Amino acid sequence: MHIRPLSILGLLLPILPAVQANVEKTIFLAPETAIIPSEEPSLDDLGVERLSPQNPVVRTRLNASFPTTATPQGSESWFFLENLNPGQRYEVRVCWLSTQPTSFTLTTYPLSQTIEDTSLLSSLSIYTAARLATLDSQRQADSISRQAGSPKGTKSLDTAPSSDSVLFLRVHAAADYFSTNQTLMQNVPPVAVDLILDPFLFNVFPRSLVPTAGWILVVTVLAVVLGRWIVGEVGRVIDDARRQRSLEEMKNK
Repeated sequence: MHIRPLSILGLLLPILPAVQANVEKTIFLAPETAIIPSEEPSLDDLGVERLSPQNPVVRTRLNASFPTTATPQGSESWFFLENLNPGQRYEVRVCWLSTQPTSFTLTTYPLSQTIEDTSLLSSLSIYTAARLATLDSQRQADSISRQAGSPKGTKSLDTAPSSDSVLFLRVHAAADYFSTNQTLMQNVPPVAVDLILDPFLFNVFPRSLVPTAGWILVVTVLAVVLGRWIVGEVGRVIDDARRQRSLEEMKNK
């Protein structure tokens, strides 16, 4: 018996949630732990939002702009990935509404590269300065603590260097639409997004897709069982019709 893929898809559609957002992602291996000096000013009070396996989702708004010669990928935003498991595969996804056409580019950078590369450090500094200027004092206090492994909103009293597997994430957002509305063309509105840090199970499969894979497996098994039953029933009906036809032919002879 052959089960057509379209028939399985037809069974899946009623139970799968409606897709209302676009998704862009980057996949990477967590780096080895790095020593983070607690007195390092470039890591203190950056004001960037953080993602970690304990806090894997950030819902925010990102500035976007039309590509130009100076900014071919649009506006950029920075995030901090911390408490990663060295050597484990992760992906970071950005999800946004399809009603806000935007092209996203996600890139991760090790701590050492970010600090040593003057262009990256300058870009990060410009972003953090602009962001801190828009935050109130309480939210500034919730920025990256001096010890990257400390819980969010707390400051470690230990002045010794800490070690952690961390990365910086840069997100470029370029407006991807055309409108006769001159206001929209001149002033691109911020894009509402969800940023999601998703670890891979055994470095093969994103953990968040396990329930979906389970549903697909269950539905596929049910489709195979149901298909076999239908084929059996149809075969039985055909056999009964043949026998009935044979009996009628014998009576007519």
